[in-house]
Amino acid sequence: MSKRHAVIIAMGLIVSASALAQTETTGQAGPKPGTSGTVPAVANPAHAAAPKAAAAAPASTAESRSAAALALTHEPTYDEGTAQRIKDAALSYSDIAVRGGWPTIPADARFAPGVQGANDDLLRKRLILSGDLAAEKASGAFDQDLANGVKRFQARHGLAPTGTMTPRTLAAMNVTVQKRIRQLEASLERLENTNFSFGTRYVVVNIPAAFAEAVENDVVVRRYRVIVGKTEKPSPTLTAQITGVVLNPTWTVPSSIAKTEISAHMRKDPTYLSRMHMEVLDGHDNPIDPHSVDWSGTHTPNFTVRQQNGTFNALGAVKIDMPNSYSVYMHDTNQRNLFSDDYRFDSHGCSRVDNVRDLAAWLLKDQPKWSRAAIDAEIATGQHQEVAMARKVPVAWIYLTAWMTRDQSIQFRSDVYSQDEQLLEATAEEAAFFSNAGNHPLTAHMAQ
Repeated sequence: MSKRHAVIIAMGLIVSASALAQTETTGQAGPKPGTSGTVPAVANPAHAAAPKAAAAAPASTAESRSAAALALTHEPTYDEGTAQRIKDAALSYSDIAVRGGWPTIPADARFAPGVQGANDDLLRKRLILSGDLAAEKASGAFDQDLANGVKRFQARHGLAPTGTMTPRTLAAMNVTVQKRIRQLEASLERLENTNFSFGTRYVVVNIPAAFAEAVENDVVVRRYRVIVGKTEKPSPTLTAQITGVVLNPTWTVPSSIAKTEISAHMRKDPTYLSRMHMEVLDGHDNPIDPHSVDWSGTHTPNFTVRQQNGTFNALGAVKIDMPNSYSVYMHDTNQRNLFSDDYRFDSHGCSRVDNVRDLAAWLLKDQPKWSRAAIDAEIATGQHQEVAMARKVPVAWIYLTAWMTRDQSIQFRSDVYSQDEQLLEATAEEAAFFSNAGNHPLTAHMAQ
């Protein structure tokens, strides 16, 4: 990380702290969208069509879920302009902060359509300040305009756009503008340290959003729900190349899982491996008797556990190869019901992809032999098949809790792995180090 960027982040933190102080001491109202000093990015969403509630409702099939996700927007989360747009969004939110931020909605506030409530105008002010409601809609009962504003806010925060004030919606609205600025700063810092070669076609998994995007000619042409790592086993950020698609894959169980989870199952139930269609192999891939293995879990396994391919396989019917130092990949699952959940942080680090056969067909579109119908037919045979990519496709797993798309929609997601504050604290410490070094005669050269 350059000294220049460390200083930029540190200055951003100072601006945020200054804005907080002004909010607490002066209580200034924030700017109205469209007035002088406001970056249009905040105001524009209020003039766009509100998202349809049905678009984000849990769907019954993989195809309908991915279609609903794509219908929300064709704007990429990550492209070559993302970093600059995040900077613009941070400036816009800093402008709101120095003017006093947005109001807090009382936890016990109640909102009912068609009824004038005590906090309706407060809610309108909150939405106007973040650009989710037009400035001329500043007063009135909870009508369709206000419901549409709530929908826009919900869509920008990864919530189902129902237009009703749910507890999660209220909680998201009451996150301070200073915290939103810090999210933007952390996301910018990560991108500044990411080296990704964008191609005409590439794939992005944004971990906090739990979605994958297939991008072609700067447009999202596919979007899928994904299941990523648990908080205790987070998915890593990385860049790699997709090299192939495996149909009816076997699953080689990572040694860490074999040592803990598989060993624990075998201690309780010696028939576990056979029931799960798993076999134990030695260093030369030769089968060995499971009863000869030490399942105490106290030693690093000197064997390999492999699950045969089939409907019971943990990787499902498709695995997407993307060699990387973390040994993670994208794959199907035999627990597809999990894709209907809003909270999709349940893997050991890999990324399970909803409607993954559709993604496989898109990856292999340059190879006419492997149409979607051909992929389905090959899977139906039950035979293991490895298909190499004619052209490798770049893939990036990123961790963005805040970003802005080209249509100037500023998006936020929960910091599920609690990484934002850790990153900013480390960055501020580094900036302070360089600042102090610049004033010391023995280390002044380090700050140059």
